[in-house]
Amino acid sequence: MLDPQLIRNDLDRIASVLEGRGIKIDKVKIQDIENQRKSIQIETEKLQAQRNLLSKEIGDLKSKNKDTAELLEKVSSIKEQLEKNEEELTKIQKSWYDLVIAIPNIPHKSVPVGTTENDNEVVREWGKKKDLNFKPIDHVDLGESLQQIDFDTAVQITSSRFVVLKGQIAQLHRALIQFMMDVHVNEHSYQEVNVPYLVNEDSCINTGQLPKFKEDLFYIQDQNLYLIPTAEIPVTNIVKDKIIDKNNLPLKFVSHTPCFRSEAGSYGKDTRGMIRQHQFEKVELVQIVEAEQSYNILEELTQHAESILKKLNLPYRVVNLCTRDLGFSAAKTYDIEVWLPSQNQYREISSCSNFESFQTRRMKTRCRDENNSKLDLLHTLNGSALAIGRTLIAIMENYQTEKGEIVIPDVLQQYMGDKKIIKQ
Repeated sequence: MLDPQLIRNDLDRIASVLEGRGIKIDKVKIQDIENQRKSIQIETEKLQAQRNLLSKEIGDLKSKNKDTAELLEKVSSIKEQLEKNEEELTKIQKSWYDLVIAIPNIPHKSVPVGTTENDNEVVREWGKKKDLNFKPIDHVDLGESLQQIDFDTAVQITSSRFVVLKGQIAQLHRALIQFMMDVHVNEHSYQEVNVPYLVNEDSCINTGQLPKFKEDLFYIQDQNLYLIPTAEIPVTNIVKDKIIDKNNLPLKFVSHTPCFRSEAGSYGKDTRGMIRQHQFEKVELVQIVEAEQSYNILEELTQHAESILKKLNLPYRVVNLCTRDLGFSAAKTYDIEVWLPSQNQYREISSCSNFESFQTRRMKTRCRDENNSKLDLLHTLNGSALAIGRTLIAIMENYQTEKGEIVIPDVLQQYMGDKKIIKQ
């Protein structure tokens, strides 16, 4: 959530900046609610001042054994009006909150202004695209020919956009999880956390998934809980309502979870294969840091995600998303896109974002300044490192052979019982 004072004092600039994100906010409505709030607050302060004066007069009269009935009646009347004002102010604050909670984050100055993905800025590329010397097939045909990826059975069990993995491909999927967790814990010093897969509404609001993305979430109505679309929600909320000791910063968490998304706005998009599914798995990085360090940390966190692709020797590029492509809560995002030979293009495999204080303001996550006198909001960052299914796809396609087999990357062989190749 943006700083309410920023919205109150600099509304025109906020509205102008958000237009670059394709967002038009109702300035008239926001200003009208703010004017109502000010009016009631001024009236309330006057009533409180009158009540204080009358209370003093009543005290003086009582000390002189004089009648206070008339003044007590006035105080009672003021009390009734103050209670009405409090009720009205609560309604106004709720209306204000409902408006402000729907306003996205402000892009950082280094974010390119743009309206489509073509305006995203390629920051760097890494790796050499393999010359396969034959026409590559996609992961669907490859997995089905090996009889180790089964979409038809998944449809019978559940519905479309689910998959059953079998045999060595299922083992490779599991190996990727263990490999990524080991790298981030042992080499990058993240603390491993195992978190719930169901979260409450407040947790979703705190990280920005609600109210905007409600249609993309799976909701368990009788429990009033949501299946997580990303580990970002439960992991980030670990620090909700906490005052963190500066000496313990940065906090670095890594978690592996399944993720569940209804993909409400993506009908007809990437319906073939495992690119876009209702259930998938990710290894997620989350950092809680001091404000002045967050953009350095964004570079670090992105490199942690990149390191997985480097160890797997998968070609990729890093893209600085333009204003229109930014996620709701993000001030800046790097997408990491891996090369898929069958599509002859890069596809997203990770998003690494700095949310600045957008989430911590909702969560009330703070630390004390050096003088231990002032509470400062912390910054949050997160990134997929990586999406397991898409990494599996990238390995299958980049390491396929002309015989329709899959060479296992060197770093994964120890997790696969020293197997070197996947075949039928």
